[in-house]
Amino acid sequence: MRYFFHIGYNGTNYRGWQRHPYGVNVQQTIEDCLQRILKVPTSIVGCGRTDAQVHASQFFFHLDVEKPWEFDMRFRLNKVLPPDIAVFDINPMEGMPHARFDATQRSYDYFIHTYKNPFLSDVSSLYLIKNLNLDKMKEATALLPLYSDYRYLCITPAEHDSTICQITSASWYADKNGDRLRFQISANRYLSRMIRIIVGKLLQIGTGSLSVDEFRSYLAAERAPKALTPAYPQGLYLSKVTYPYLDLTPCTSFSEALLDQANDYWHTI
Repeated sequence: MRYFFHIGYNGTNYRGWQRHPYGVNVQQTIEDCLQRILKVPTSIVGCGRTDAQVHASQFFFHLDVEKPWEFDMRFRLNKVLPPDIAVFDINPMEGMPHARFDATQRSYDYFIHTYKNPFLSDVSSLYLIKNLNLDKMKEATALLPLYSDYRYLCITPAEHDSTICQITSASWYADKNGDRLRFQISANRYLSRMIRIIVGKLLQIGTGSLSVDEFRSYLAAERAPKALTPAYPQGLYLSKVTYPYLDLTPCTSFSEALLDQANDYWHTI
């Protein structure tokens, strides 16, 4: 029997989602806890990957078991997981749906603060930049859904079978003072470091060190950037994952507690 687990995590203490031998990761942490509960070796499949220190306010993984458990798995798993990983829902699924390959859209949020704040340092990216040209950033952001080949905005394009990504929406928001920013993007898939590279280039446009036309040439695959510098990881959140058969509302309180995201806090740029 297959279950979909709806979770969220603060990625500060982890070397990303994916299991690997190079440090603590979210996948292995959850698998170890499930193994303690189920008393059998456990393997889970996530809806995607997140980099080191990147967060997820909505994430899914699937788990296969021979027979349903007869206890409150959500309560028990939350009890043994560390405080920076939370299980919101557990859904029994019919057939063999796949947490990664069946996802039709993933949305991310990237948070920036432009003043030093020790309480935001792990959950938002600090850029001590004044007078960003938000109009130019908005103009460049509007180009993203018009192009689909992101080979020049990816760290390792050769490692991907395809560099085609269909971005359906992208936009910027700011608080009333304009010193905290929020970038939102939705697409069917992403390439390695793609979102953080895009944010880095848009910030360059905001400071005047990159023109909108130059950015357009990268999107049109006319020329490659001289350098790719991804934006800092701690500002990035996987915030929404959509399936044809499962479209759950994100547990936004998970990130609101950290980032003060009241519904009227952010204003469209």
